[in-house]
Amino acid sequence: MTQSNTRKAVIIGCGLVGATSAFSLMESGLFSEIALVDVNRERAEGEALDIGHGTPFYGPVEIYAGDYDDLVDADIAIITAGTAQKPGESRLDLVQRNVAILKSILAEFSQRPFGGILIMVSNPVDVLTYVAAKITGLPRSRVMGTGTMLDSARFKSILAAHLHLDARNVHARIIGEHGDSEFPVWSMANVSGIPLSECLRNAGIDEAEKLMERVEHEVRTSAGQIISKKGATYYGIAASVKRLCEAIVRDEKSVMTVSTVLEGEYGLSDVALSIVSVIGAEGIDSHLPAPISENEHQRLRESADALKAVIAELSLD
Repeated sequence: MTQSNTRKAVIIGCGLVGATSAFSLMESGLFSEIALVDVNRERAEGEALDIGHGTPFYGPVEIYAGDYDDLVDADIAIITAGTAQKPGESRLDLVQRNVAILKSILAEFSQRPFGGILIMVSNPVDVLTYVAAKITGLPRSRVMGTGTMLDSARFKSILAAHLHLDARNVHARIIGEHGDSEFPVWSMANVSGIPLSECLRNAGIDEAEKLMERVEHEVRTSAGQIISKKGATYYGIAASVKRLCEAIVRDEKSVMTVSTVLEGEYGLSDVALSIVSVIGAEGIDSHLPAPISENEHQRLRESADALKAVIAELSLD
């Protein structure tokens, strides 16, 4: 991260996700500057004015419409630009359109020194994280996608509701693609260290397998339900962006499931997907060797294969 007396974030893309993320970061007090960059300059100016008027209720932070030169002294750059997912459309259907947009953005990075951490939010996030890492040439520790952070939060929230417990005490993760081939790591799920099987019995749930199938279905379809009802998802992902920035700015060494380019982890390489990682001031500090079952390992390989098939169709020149 850039060493200075200020902390600066640049958000590229001022649609619903970008604007909501900017508002979340303004509330957080993590940054002294937040620059908003958008192909529609007036949209960025309007969002900066609107969000900036709330700063007296939270704390001093300068929010303004910027440009790509703001990358030079940015600690974190957050890319949310892209076309929206349509009702009934999978995240991977977005790939060709959003890769083209991303390549135009990354061309701007190549013209300026950027010493910060790049966070990819736009979908399909795993493919775009891979593209960003390859085109920028940044160390893989400094390029990450929000990946299955939100999926894991949904998993915890839904499971906690069935168990009638505080979601913060449920430790459960989704790994793999942020999309159709993602899956929950049931073998590691617990409640404050108590095995999930014990908690299910305590909650009077006898048919554990049926509940697990139901929860997995609810997690996988939740984004589609939101999109069909209100057109887009943005609050949950904005909270994920804020949480990820917290871990970086505070050097927390927090454990999160972010999308990262694999280099041999779980026997996989040359693909980006979410695994259990440690996040700190330099980005991804390390990857934790989560002891997943053989079935889960197979599902992770299948997730990687699905993403590789998409990547193979791309031209990154």
